[in-house]
Amino acid sequence: MQIKRLARNFYTKPTLGVAKNLLGKYIVRKWRGKKLKGMIVETEAYIGPQDRASHAYRWKITNRNKVEYLAGGRVYIYLVYGMYWQLNIVTNRKGHPECVLIRAIIPDDLEFKSLVNGPGKLCRYLKLDKSFYAENLIKSKRIWLEDRGIKIKPKDILATPRIGIDYAGPYWAKRKWRFLIK
Repeated sequence: MQIKRLARNFYTKPTLGVAKNLLGKYIVRKWRGKKLKGMIVETEAYIGPQDRASHAYRWKITNRNKVEYLAGGRVYIYLVYGMYWQLNIVTNRKGHPECVLIRAIIPDDLEFKSLVNGPGKLCRYLKLDKSFYAENLIKSKRIWLEDRGIKIKPKDILATPRIGIDYAGPYWAKRKWRFLIK
């Protein structure tokens, strides 16, 4: 098995495709001399200025979301409800603020499987916090994504509406931009 760190050109493609292509890739977090890792099994896409559920809706720029405007391959992490970190991967080209939320992984250490079935739990398991904001996944020594040669076929991907975005209105809430391995 050949393991290869994902390069910038993987992330700088259209977001809906990246969200699907992240399925089967591995996230690796180096922490206190060991590696916490797992296969990505659930993602959710946010396609920027036209997407009412996106933090960059209507080209909005804030201190929280400005990393979305960089070229794909950066970490966009933020706190929700004052207690849960959410790990997003910036996608597309510079100036096109889009991202993919990583919703779930299957960890290599299956003892922790129940700890990674949601974005907040995933961040807790990987020991992620605000210090990862804008981290460059291509060069980072503490977090990166790997291709381990696992190919997920389109027929094995389930597309469903995104979760928790009813505030964006029915059209955007019903977009089937949440992707899971069947």
